[in-house]
Amino acid sequence: MEKVQVKSRDKTYDILIESGLFQRLPEIFKVRYHGKKLAVVCDTHIYPLYGESFVQKLRHGGFDVVPIIFEAGEKHKSLESLTQIYACLAEGLFTRSDILIALGGGVTGDMTGLAAATFLRGMGFIQIPTSLLAMVDSSVGGKVAVDLPQGKNLVGAFYQPDAVYTDPDFLLSLPDNELINGMGELIKAGMIRDAQLFDTLVQLAEGHGADTKGVLNPSLRQRLNEKLEYLIMRCCQIKRDIVEADEFDNDLRQLLNFGHTLGHAIERVQNYQGLSHGEAVAVGMAAFTRMTEAMGLTVKGETDKLIHVLKLYGLPTCVPDLCKEEVLKAIRIDKKNRSGMITIAYIERIGLGRLHSMNLEELEERIDGVLTHICKAS
Repeated sequence: MEKVQVKSRDKTYDILIESGLFQRLPEIFKVRYHGKKLAVVCDTHIYPLYGESFVQKLRHGGFDVVPIIFEAGEKHKSLESLTQIYACLAEGLFTRSDILIALGGGVTGDMTGLAAATFLRGMGFIQIPTSLLAMVDSSVGGKVAVDLPQGKNLVGAFYQPDAVYTDPDFLLSLPDNELINGMGELIKAGMIRDAQLFDTLVQLAEGHGADTKGVLNPSLRQRLNEKLEYLIMRCCQIKRDIVEADEFDNDLRQLLNFGHTLGHAIERVQNYQGLSHGEAVAVGMAAFTRMTEAMGLTVKGETDKLIHVLKLYGLPTCVPDLCKEEVLKAIRIDKKNRSGMITIAYIERIGLGRLHSMNLEELEERIDGVLTHICKAS
């Protein structure tokens, strides 16, 4: 078992990573959370796959368990779904000493975490991520939120979990497109903090790259399966180190936004029904690196290296038919926009992330040509 310990302002917790861990959780919970009432939050996709049997095993272990199920999809990461969770907790007479368990991907973890942070002003919170994206990104660091029609993650809080239980076996049955979605965040981690991780990802895929968009070469999938525990652990360590240095996103933690300023804007313009999060971030990383390379902030040639590895993993670098003006409008309401100034995360070179502040007008001017390229390229 791999363990990554996270020390936040209010608590210290472990991210435990081991194949087969999920099957052992009912017994682990009997020891660690005896006497607690549990709410297991799942979406309509994950509940029949894993949630229903998990709830039954917990009940057989003597726990009082309430399943809370919401419609799957980013568009349901909303205040309406959050209200549904609150209602179930209130009707179930949950107290501050009881525990909310997020069993699912990033949407489930973000929304469950916000409910745990705000119901009765804070209750227990456990993450059991089932997607690669959630394992390496959203389950770590304590950012919890829901979306508004105007933008992504606009209502949220910082609230660390009590524990994260990560089982890579969930990924063995994950469709290729969902695994590819998570690879965007793995590549991001290497780009901003670990050149060796970036090189490992290139070496894994070289000669075994994606056949077509959304489909992995079976030999690459096998090679990834053999490295999953290490890759997940290394990404969690990178994010842990950054979060411990800047828990509340005022400085260093903004490095984790590499690719996200544009990525979130693309998701918003497509109403969360186009590119997945990892795909949108991939486009954002490529576009912003092209921009900062032109500005002289990034070593020449790094954009080409990034685009090469993105293509090896079947991730896009452009979005044909996207409306450039709508993207710019979405960027203007980004959470990172503070009084007309915006801080962008970029790379000086692979493995060395930096931050650069500019006013919004300058960003729009500099990114205009890049957006023209990515919105029209095929």
